[in-house]
Amino acid sequence: MSRLPGRPLAALTVVAALALAGCTAQAPDPAPAITEGAPTAAASDSASPAAASATPSAAALVPGGTAQENLPFFTQIVAGVWAGPDQSTGRAYIDALSAGGFDRGAMQVTADQSTIGNAAESIAFSVRIGGECLVGQVGPSIGQPVTAVMPGLAAGGCLIGQTVGID
Repeated sequence: MSRLPGRPLAALTVVAALALAGCTAQAPDPAPAITEGAPTAAASDSASPAAASATPSAAALVPGGTAQENLPFFTQIVAGVWAGPDQSTGRAYIDALSAGGFDRGAMQVTADQSTIGNAAESIAFSVRIGGECLVGQVGPSIGQPVTAVMPGLAAGGCLIGQTVGID
């Protein structure tokens, strides 16, 4: 009988942990596209010859495309920043995504430092494309970068919780 009260408490603890991580956790979706680790290459005949010669499996931005169509390119950019010296700086991801052709005005990013000045355990960033969002999460508590296509928020934007301004 002493085990039964512990089970609801354990379940409540898991639910609370997921709720607290809501700004970056993946919401249950019928089929979210999630990519971890190395970038997913999009085999496409429409890739530019320069991109194809640099890396045979390089993805490219699909102007006017859906979030799902642009996920491989988003993932490739995130992996590139993660491999560099600024992997824990939200600004580096925003600048790289913007340089890649994503709309800077449709982006959000969380702080890369805690309120007391420590490095954040994770950073989330997003690009809204239509009613969907490309969402990335990186940081020491995450391991390898994670990218996904998620539904956009009804109020606009992609990330729940406090984000920082993008200039």
